[in-house]
Order: sequence, then structure tokens, then C-alpha cells
Amino acid sequence: MRYAWLLILSLPLQSQITYNDLLTSPAEYWATYHGDYRAQRFSPLKQIDTGTVSQTVPKWTFHVDGARRLETSPVVFDGVMYVTNSNTVYALDARTGKSIWKYKDQFAAKEGVNRGVAILGDSVYFVTADCYLVSLHRTSGAILFHRKFADVNQGYFATLAPLALRDQVIVGVSGGDSGMRGFVAALSARDGNERWRFYTVPAKGEPASETWGEFDTQWGGGATWMTGTYDPDLNTLYWATGNPWPDYKGGGRRGANLYTDSVVALDAASGKLRWYFQFTPHDTHDWDAQSIPVLVDLEFDGRARRVLLHPNRNGFFYVLDRVTGQFLCATPFVEKLDWAKGIDASGKPIEIPDMQPVPGGRRVCPSVRGASNWMSPSYSPITKLLYVPALEECDLYTEAVQNPEPMKDLEGGGAESIPDEPGKFYLRALDPVSGKRVWQYPMTGRAEMWAGALSTAGGLVFFGDDDGSLVALEASTGKYLWHYYMAQTLTASPITYSVGGSQYVAIAAGTEIFAFGLLEPGTNQP
Repeated sequence: MRYAWLLILSLPLQSQITYNDLLTSPAEYWATYHGDYRAQRFSPLKQIDTGTVSQTVPKWTFHVDGARRLETSPVVFDGVMYVTNSNTVYALDARTGKSIWKYKDQFAAKEGVNRGVAILGDSVYFVTADCYLVSLHRTSGAILFHRKFADVNQGYFATLAPLALRDQVIVGVSGGDSGMRGFVAALSARDGNERWRFYTVPAKGEPASETWGEFDTQWGGGATWMTGTYDPDLNTLYWATGNPWPDYKGGGRRGANLYTDSVVALDAASGKLRWYFQFTPHDTHDWDAQSIPVLVDLEFDGRARRVLLHPNRNGFFYVLDRVTGQFLCATPFVEKLDWAKGIDASGKPIEIPDMQPVPGGRRVCPSVRGASNWMSPSYSPITKLLYVPALEECDLYTEAVQNPEPMKDLEGGGAESIPDEPGKFYLRALDPVSGKRVWQYPMTGRAEMWAGALSTAGGLVFFGDDDGSLVALEASTGKYLWHYYMAQTLTASPITYSVGGSQYVAIAAGTEIFAFGLLEPGTNQP
């Protein structure tokens, strides 16, 4: 039996959150990790707009004890905000930042970053670093269940925010860089019992196992460490998968190594594979596909399409038909890209020879952090643009001479930055139909941030700058409008919500949660 403690300071009245609430998020609330199931991260709120954003000021700050670099994306419903740290959940008054309750799992066998919660009914769901799904009562923080879904002794750990659907909670796993076998699983929202499991690396003899040669696929990697997206009309989950293991030494795993570096489309009721698309076959540069799959409906080649947009770590921006998985197009969205000439008509990269890691090191672009990564993009249905944090950088990739062993934290090599070639981040606005860059905003800083973007009906794009600032731009042009310097390296994405008729923008930064709103009449700006 797992035990934990919680601290209750006050108990506001709360209504249940329904599946329909999740379908209509974001509204005045922000009810899922991505804001909505399709990960567009667009809010209809517009009290803070291009004309008023200059009057945005800090409203409150909440310090998270023991935090070092918060990666949580707040979830807000019925005036309560839920944020996480390692094995810990906080419920805060979303208007004031006052703590309502705190839950801490003291007996977790591992510590690690945590990216947030899911909410449904009367429950708050989160994963511990040692792979337990925990259900807490939303009002009190009382424990409803713990359910183990993976074993740390087999190389697994967990960092993601779970995804709540009608009556189930979807989880994934981390650990692919040390050797494990990735999976996505659906657990009952009522008791945590497993309903289905899909492995991202096939067992020997299963379909696609031939893409691994003689390699022992139980160590193949393919982690599922970022929250996926969901199309309720198709009842389909879209989950990005991680790189194969060993990361930089591919000689022993000859073949494409399915279903790593892919997006898999899964039937949400059964977990069965509907289709897949692999971005980087036989990856040896650690370019997993953990950029968020964004679901958009638009006109493409003269016909209405349900598409999936994916700015990939390998430097190409992809558009797929999300009903069938058909490859539609791919274009580079960074300039420093030298491992492939392009993408062919079937969606496969046209690779340039001799760009694999070698013992002495080889310069390849993009860097190991990728042209993009798990920093959330945002799509505005008003501007019809996708806003993507993009990194221009190259690395020196090396292959280890020795053969790595599973679960020994050996990746078969590594990647190092090049001192006289510093990286640089940009926020880029892409036309998803043409793939062309409409505008870009160059960031200042040392290429260390991991923050994403948020767009709103107020004509704004908020994002975390590489210099430790929250910035607002005009969504149509990229014109700078406002910023606030938080003096922290940003490793999370902003959200927005409304309480009592007032709009707030919130972001986790370092050891704090910051909330901003408009300056109230009759007050002095700090």
C-alpha cells in the first residue's frame, strides 16, 4: 500500500468536470494539458488584446517548495488551478494564488520532472516518477487510488501529464534513452485498472519486428513521454513516439526500427493501431518525434481535410491526413538542416550520405535538441498560422566504440555543442498549407529555454522567451507588444483562463507559478 500526505488549507465549492467540459475547453477555463484535445492551444478569451496587453501586470506568484525547473502546465477549472512538481500536486485559488491543498507522495521510488495533471469528474489525475497513476479528490486532495502501470526495475519512469477521455485516462512512459520498450496505455478513470496497452516497439515475430533485424526489441526504446492529442469525432488518439535505443549507435538494429520516431494513430476504445507515420527511420541522432501533434481542419489542395501538423525535431514540418495517415507534404522550417536533401513523395527523407555519428565526431544539423522539441506550438483559427519555437543549431555527434548495455544510462554515443556556433531560438509563424514562414521573432538568450506558445482571440501570441521573459506579440505580424522578465530559464508553456470576469495568463518559471492580468483602474502599475 502506498501512503502519502496532503495539506488542506481551504475547500472552495467545486462542480464536477464533465467530458463535455473537456470537449469545449479552452473557454474561461483551461481543462487539459494542451488546453484542448487537439493541442491548438488557442483561447477564445480576448479581454487582454492588442490594445490592452500593454496594461498587463503581475497578479500573483506562488513559490513551489523544492522545485528547480518546473515543467508543469497549469490546468484550471471552476476557479481552481492545479500544478505539479515531482510526485506532488498543488491546488491553488486561480484568482489569488492561495494554496488550497497539497498532495505529496513520500514513498515514490524515484524523483523527476512532472508536466501536469488531467481532471475529470471529481478527480485530479497525475503520474508519479515511478509510474503510478494517482487519482485525488479535486476538492480535498484525498487519495482515491494509486495504480502502478510500469516497473522502474525495467527501465521505466514517467513525466507526462495524463490525458482524460470519457471514462479512461491515457498514460505513457519515459526511459527510452536507457533501453526499455515504450507503450501507451488506457486505465480506467474509476479504479485505474488497465483497459488496453499498445507497445511502440513490436515483440519478436509481431508485425514490423522485421524492421529491427536481430536486435532484442525489449530494449528498443520508443518512449511515449509527451501527452498525445485526440479527435473525438474519429475517436482516435495521436501519440508521438521516441527514438530507438541505442540512440547514436544503430549498427545492431538494422532497419527502420518501427514504430520509433513516429506518430501512431490508435483507436481510443481498443488501443488498436489505425495507422502510423515514421518521420526519421533508423534514427541515430536522438531526433524523437515528441513535438506535439496539432490537429486542424483546413483546405488543402482544394479540398477540406482533417490534418495533423507536426514540426519535427529533424527539421522538417509535416502535414498528414489524420483520418488515413496519408503524407501530404513536408518542408524545412529551419535553415540549419544538412542531413537530408528533402522528403520524397512517400514521406521518407532523402538522406545525405555519411551523416551518421562516428567515434571522432561529426557535425550535423539540427542539434540533438532538434529544430523543435516538446515546447508546445499553437495554432490560431483566426490567423490560420502555426506558431512554433524553432532552434537553429548544429552539434557534434559521436558514436561510442563500446556496445551499450540496457538500463545503464549508456546511449551508444552522444552529442556536444560547438563552442563557436551558438544556437539561437526563434518564434516562427508558419502557413500550414504551404509550409512557408510568414514572420519570425528572434529571441535573445543562450538557447537554453524549453517554453512553448499560446494564441488568443485577442490577436495575441504569448510565449516564453529564451531570456527568461514572457512575451506577447501581435499574432498576424509578429510585432512586439509586451514582456515581463521573470529571471528564470523557462521550461514550460503559458496558458490563459478567466475568473470572476478577469482574464489571466499564467506560466511556470523555475521555482514559481506566475499569473498576470490587466491593471485595475485606480491602481498603480508595479
